[in-house]
Amino acid sequence: MAKHTVCKVDELPVGRMTAFKAEGRSVLVYHLEDGFFATQANCTHVFAPLARGKIVDGCRIQCPFHRAQFDIRSGEVVEWANFPPGVQLLNVVRGEKALKTYPVTIVKGEVRIEM
Repeated sequence: MAKHTVCKVDELPVGRMTAFKAEGRSVLVYHLEDGFFATQANCTHVFAPLARGKIVDGCRIQCPFHRAQFDIRSGEVVEWANFPPGVQLLNVVRGEKALKTYPVTIVKGEVRIEM
């Protein structure tokens, strides 16, 4: 696995996230109270950009389109798309799917993602 330096620790404050490209893929890096984490940058429902979403309860990312929520640490679905009313019809075709996550390490003050 290749390791990619995406930023310095002090460039991403706690409670924030930012998108990066690595190996041609969009990756979202989060700085939570308990460390740095990385997931794919697009929701698995209809591929909305999660960087436009928000961190909820300090550990979940909420999609800006249909409000699906994922655990940032594991990528697992916490709540599937539920907004606006009626989107559940689309959910028959677009079943729940976790986000891909990437291992993150900190080396000499740099945030590195393994791809």
